[in-house]
Amino acid sequence: MDKFMAINDAVNSFIWGPVMLVLLVGTGIYLTIRTNFMSFGKFGYIMKNTLMKMFEKEQVGEGEITAFQAVATALAATIGTGNIAGVATAIAMGGPGAVLWMWISAIFGMTTKFAEVVLSVQYREKTDDGRFIGGPMHYIEDGLGWKWLAVLFALFGALASFGIGNMTQANSIADAMNTSFNVPHAITGIILVIAAAVVMLGGLKRIAQVVELLVPFMAAFYIIGGIVILAKYAGQIPAAFKLIIEGAFSGTAAVGGFAGSTIALASRMGIARGVFSNEAGLGSAPIAHAAATTDHPVRQGLWGVFEVFMDTIVVCTITALSIILTGVWSSGVDGAALTMLAFDTSIPVIGGYIVSIGVLLFAYSTLLSWSYYGERCMEFLFGPKAITPYRLVFIPFIFVGAVGGLTVIWDIADTLNGLMAIPNLIGIVGLSGVVIKLTKEFFTTKYTAEGK
Repeated sequence: MDKFMAINDAVNSFIWGPVMLVLLVGTGIYLTIRTNFMSFGKFGYIMKNTLMKMFEKEQVGEGEITAFQAVATALAATIGTGNIAGVATAIAMGGPGAVLWMWISAIFGMTTKFAEVVLSVQYREKTDDGRFIGGPMHYIEDGLGWKWLAVLFALFGALASFGIGNMTQANSIADAMNTSFNVPHAITGIILVIAAAVVMLGGLKRIAQVVELLVPFMAAFYIIGGIVILAKYAGQIPAAFKLIIEGAFSGTAAVGGFAGSTIALASRMGIARGVFSNEAGLGSAPIAHAAATTDHPVRQGLWGVFEVFMDTIVVCTITALSIILTGVWSSGVDGAALTMLAFDTSIPVIGGYIVSIGVLLFAYSTLLSWSYYGERCMEFLFGPKAITPYRLVFIPFIFVGAVGGLTVIWDIADTLNGLMAIPNLIGIVGLSGVVIKLTKEFFTTKYTAEGK
């Protein structure tokens, strides 16, 4: 096992190391330039056609879900423990400067996510039972014609769903419930198994219906708590931004329990945790978007831009500023405990509960969405007959995650999650011409027809 973990650590160092992070951000920059900075120039239009349409009633066909249900399913997976624990870890290790690099990864990641979603809808397929399915495995196979690469993506995705999307999420919930409410891990595990099974066994439509209600509530619940902190320390916000900018380009000296960081460490932690949170380039979210009702791939792609903006620029920033403004970033505490300390410091008595409940909602919604991602990957590999066995195996692992020690599982799952990005990035870059063609088509026909 030690030898295996040593190999895993080496692979993980590459996957989440400088080379891979440059490829992830570089792909975003490349696509942003090729789309004539669409995510910047059309940002107002994008927000209007996402935020304003979130609660509109849409007609959906058989086997489809609404555009908002698709983005809610994707957001349910991206807005997770990474927004609470991941951001805190980036700051604890890279200093406040890591936040700027997190923003940079998101700014260009918006176009990467846009391209993923566009391709997923363009190359989606309709099954014999009327369901729309898609994702990187489909656009890699049908667009590039590289079946072997599509199989690799699906294999990594199916395996990662048991770690990142299942056991680690269940463990985060169990820890939070035990810390804040003294609920035994086993009790949390049993409740989670029941709560997840009831939704999962209903398929995508039931998952979408649940997260459609859960995502706005959980985001608002956490954001309001963060806004209270920002309002309390409003006068110090300019100083916090100065600390972020200076730390990004000069590193951060050791102070308090903080060991200090270099520019390289700040950039690596900021970009890695940013990508880990919003999943731009990893290829997971497009699997949900493929089932959406839409009149054009680009229109659904606009939701991809919104998704990264909401996850990183809004939610992650609230977490980051809460940690920096309260001064706890240099305390030596790490992970979710650091975010909890920030909320407790500013909002006594209930601050820690806000974070704990946030972890519960974020992790539960992530678990539901990743169960669907893994299911689609298994279906691609083995056909529809694999769906029921996958669910029957996935559900018990929730309990295992809730009661088990997961250091090894988290490390392996983290690697598998990153490995998904390699075939996906190849697919995105290889099919970038298709993205450009569809984008030009949309903004010279439908966009113009709407009088924009």
